[in-house]
Amino acid sequence: MKSFVKKIAAGVTAASFAFAVAATPTAQAISVGDAIQIGGAIIVGNEQMKQAKKQIDLINNTEEGRQALYQKFREEYGVCEDEAINTRLDAIMANLSKGVSKVDPTINDKPYLYFINTDDTVNAGCGMGHVMMVNKGTFNFFATDDEIAAIVGHEMGHGQKDHAAKSIKNNINQQMVAQIGVAAAGGTTLATIIGSLALTNVIADYGRGKEAEADNLAWDYMLNTNYNIGATAAVMQKFVEQNIGGKRSGLASVFNPSDHPDSEKRRDNYAKKLFEYSKKHAEVDKKTGVVLVNKKEFVTPAATAGMSSAERAYFVLGNLATAYHKGYDKQEAYASNGTVYLGNQAIMTPTADDVDAETLAKLLNEIK
Repeated sequence: MKSFVKKIAAGVTAASFAFAVAATPTAQAISVGDAIQIGGAIIVGNEQMKQAKKQIDLINNTEEGRQALYQKFREEYGVCEDEAINTRLDAIMANLSKGVSKVDPTINDKPYLYFINTDDTVNAGCGMGHVMMVNKGTFNFFATDDEIAAIVGHEMGHGQKDHAAKSIKNNINQQMVAQIGVAAAGGTTLATIIGSLALTNVIADYGRGKEAEADNLAWDYMLNTNYNIGATAAVMQKFVEQNIGGKRSGLASVFNPSDHPDSEKRRDNYAKKLFEYSKKHAEVDKKTGVVLVNKKEFVTPAATAGMSSAERAYFVLGNLATAYHKGYDKQEAYASNGTVYLGNQAIMTPTADDVDAETLAKLLNEIK
């Protein structure tokens, strides 16, 4: 194991690894000797696949392998030492880990190794072994920890379902098959290949099915925290406004790669969950951005410096959904210290450009 980890550490810095594939031969008779040679290559290939999968499992499931990959990620992508945002991520990871454990207790057997890298774009990624990174730029792009939690929760969904290891095993299968009939790779080369895939997998596409699964898991995890569940849709609304999604772009190329469902569909998926969670009382009109309660207009939040009106609307919806889910609609809405409440649930804190809290509380009582 130690020898293999050293090979991974040496080989993982490669950005990509290409295999030579023999040209398609012309039709001709195959001699007994050729058949034996081809059969031997297939046997070697099968053995390599077994070895590769075993080594992937060592990286994915052993502390030594996880630590080796974690250190390589840090070396490759750089480490942001900003104390303020590191403290924020520590809190987010602690809160989400508790939320995940209520849905999937196996997280306690393999806690996440994470860090903030130095990239100023919006990104997050989870590789094998629950090794995760968040780009520094993510903290500048999103105004709230709730939205960052929604993004990180998505990546934890990938982690909990071992999507990275499964993807790498699939890639190893494809590349080994392509190599049948070509000189077999030695152990060091195999370790280099696996190491390269382990490193680049954080920017690999998992496929729409796995991305949708991670989105839905992020919702489940957020439900088990104190974060605003409306942040799930708010993130996607911001991506829609920035024209991120559907095609790979400079922003969110990991969290939102080319095989993700487009951002508008992902937003609508979360919006539907919010509507259902509110017991079908609250929603956002996606065409106008108006927050509706029982199909009646409640509020159109004003835009702020860091958040559009529509993005804020999903935060209001998240609070309303929680209030209705908990049965607080049986109580009176009221204003306190500039915030609208329904029962014990804060609904919205109006800005100077919004309708005042007292007026909104009165309206909510009329339509709830």
